[in-house]
Amino acid sequence: MTNRHQPSRSQPVRGVAAAPAGSGGGRGGEWATDRRWQAGFLVGSALGVAATILGRRAERSARRGLVDWEDVERLAVQRVERGPNRLSAAELQAVEGTYREVMASVVPRLAEALGTPLPGVVDRALVVDRATWVRANVATFRSLIARIESGLLEQVVRSGGGLTASAMVIANRWVTSRQLGFLLGFMGARVLGQYDIALLAAEAEDGRLLFVEENIQATARALDVPIGPFRTWIALHETTHAFEFEGHPWLRPYLAERLERQLTLFSGSTSTLGRDAARALGRALRGEGSGEHWMERLMSPEQRTLFRETQAVMSLLEGFSDYVMDEVGRGLVPGLETISARFHDRRTQRTAFERAILRLTGMDLKMEQYRRGEAFVRAIAEARGRTALDRVWASPSTLPTPEEIEAPARWIARVLDGQGAP
Repeated sequence: MTNRHQPSRSQPVRGVAAAPAGSGGGRGGEWATDRRWQAGFLVGSALGVAATILGRRAERSARRGLVDWEDVERLAVQRVERGPNRLSAAELQAVEGTYREVMASVVPRLAEALGTPLPGVVDRALVVDRATWVRANVATFRSLIARIESGLLEQVVRSGGGLTASAMVIANRWVTSRQLGFLLGFMGARVLGQYDIALLAAEAEDGRLLFVEENIQATARALDVPIGPFRTWIALHETTHAFEFEGHPWLRPYLAERLERQLTLFSGSTSTLGRDAARALGRALRGEGSGEHWMERLMSPEQRTLFRETQAVMSLLEGFSDYVMDEVGRGLVPGLETISARFHDRRTQRTAFERAILRLTGMDLKMEQYRRGEAFVRAIAEARGRTALDRVWASPSTLPTPEEIEAPARWIARVLDGQGAP
């Protein structure tokens, strides 16, 4: 019985060349069929070899990393360099003397108010443009990702995993690099100053103060405030961060240990991260949820506890600096009340696009840190006097808990009055 998928030997094969003259129709059809199967086998083998070679090349490419940092830097720098009020290297150098004078007046005032000298911080103050700020923060992000990158790559690019898995990693790297480039470009066009400290560096190094002069000038014009006092006011905020870390050596390793643990936990729980992130983000954009930030919904209970503890400390750091820049600035910054009022109003006046970007990137958490932290610090100072704030920095055990940041009276009862445990 003849298989209906294979031509009978008594019938010519359709769709192939006719048999050579004199060879006989039946035997020629069989020969053509054999040749067709041979050709198919050879083509299939060649494709298999090619796929293997491509898969190995793709795997090597995928193992180059989760992020193309050169691409991130290029995209972010391109974005900030399209911004207004660009300054040349000569123009930036011309205002370095101004900042030295500002720091020479700010540092002694802070040291007196906070009871801690800050030797050397003036020498570590740099006036930079937006692009330089971007490059500094690309280096910071890169060092953080490097902590978890190897483990993550082992999970997603298994040896011999084939072309498909590697292609997905390469595609994700392309998307991630553009997301980070956009984020750093977005931030670089807005940040005014930064106390730049590498929390996870192998050796503890003093941080640097970066003043992004292009943004400082642009913001002063937007607020319609004089540039000199505005520079001093911003310098107070950033130099207070130097006081927080350099005056209390336990703070850096305390935060570094929590960040290290968060990164370790994150790197071990990536199997459903992409799907869960898409769902959480979708709920956030629709306004759904229980009050948690969408990022928290991706975390395990242990991760969430660490995250909230870290957020409480960051709220304290930012709120304390905001409080100091206003309190210590009295008599040092002409027109302080006007500058402060206009600047804080500006924080609340965001476009719909800016609010969406802040929430999508998690930067809205930083805005919340300013608000919650300053409210906590001011409540302590008003209830027990400014010297009571010194207890905040005594040790890790005197830091406010997430619950105490929201209810300062609970911190007062626990730390100042010795009632109960955290």
